[in-house]
Amino acid sequence: MRVLVTGGCGFIGSHLTEALVREGHEVRVLDNFFSGRRANLKAVARDVEVLRGDCADPRAAARAVKGVEVVYHEAAVPSVARSVDDPALSHRANSTATLTMLTAARDAGVRRFVYAGSSSVYGDTPKLPKREDMAPKPLSPYAIGKLTGEQYLRVFHQLYGLETLTLRYFNVFGPRQDPGSPYSGVISLFTTALLAGRTPVIYGDGRQSRDFTYVENVVRGNLLALRAPRAEGQACNVATGRRITLLQLLAELSRLVGARPKAEKRPARRGDIRHSLADIGAARRLLGYRPVVDFETGLRRTVEWYRTRS
Repeated sequence: MRVLVTGGCGFIGSHLTEALVREGHEVRVLDNFFSGRRANLKAVARDVEVLRGDCADPRAAARAVKGVEVVYHEAAVPSVARSVDDPALSHRANSTATLTMLTAARDAGVRRFVYAGSSSVYGDTPKLPKREDMAPKPLSPYAIGKLTGEQYLRVFHQLYGLETLTLRYFNVFGPRQDPGSPYSGVISLFTTALLAGRTPVIYGDGRQSRDFTYVENVVRGNLLALRAPRAEGQACNVATGRRITLLQLLAELSRLVGARPKAEKRPARRGDIRHSLADIGAARRLLGYRPVVDFETGLRRTVEWYRTRS
């Protein structure tokens, strides 16, 4: 198929792009290089068309979707903390960009639109695991933006017949996740700190838990979404169905790195949730999804990747 991956030079997008190329698809990437890097596509550079542009720009969006059958909308500014600091940036990069890409896809006759959703839409409801039929309670501008995108997908299916699916990602980690910012994922920050002999920072008491999901599992979910028989505005969790506390994470990373499991404690950040755990039953039914890489294996691969670059 002819496929567009927005944000395809980023962390998740580049892994997805590689997998699509391996499966024989013709892939185009749209990226504004806010956080993406061309080097992330080095392995498939000859096989991918890369366009520089902003998903919130209607002209860039229209150019990118021309002749495409399926859009994977991975582009985002995926940070709760950054969205608290700069809600306008978060809104443009998430809500506005998603609507712009959907409109361009509709006008170009795209058949299917798969959207990178987020577990942040559930908020901090105490009930676990998180199920798709729970009422969303977003706590940050980022979460609101992601939820808005989901609603647009549902409406675009109802109004225009566009096949749409939202995959709600849970705390994705793995090689290529950029640790160079305080807004980066906790595993990339912990790993690079420990490898450099620095003390990692934990915001809160460290007993908060996450359903950490290795990037290969997310790629698997997306590949299955390409041919899922139903794409009618549904949302489904893509995760592992297992939760790990930050203290457990620190202990396991310290063991792999050969460092002391010590962290600097700072106050909890605004907008962060306490616990996150996915029910992945809907993804199993809708996509035939199951995790293909467990947490420990994914963590070991991630540490090995960062070690070669330290």
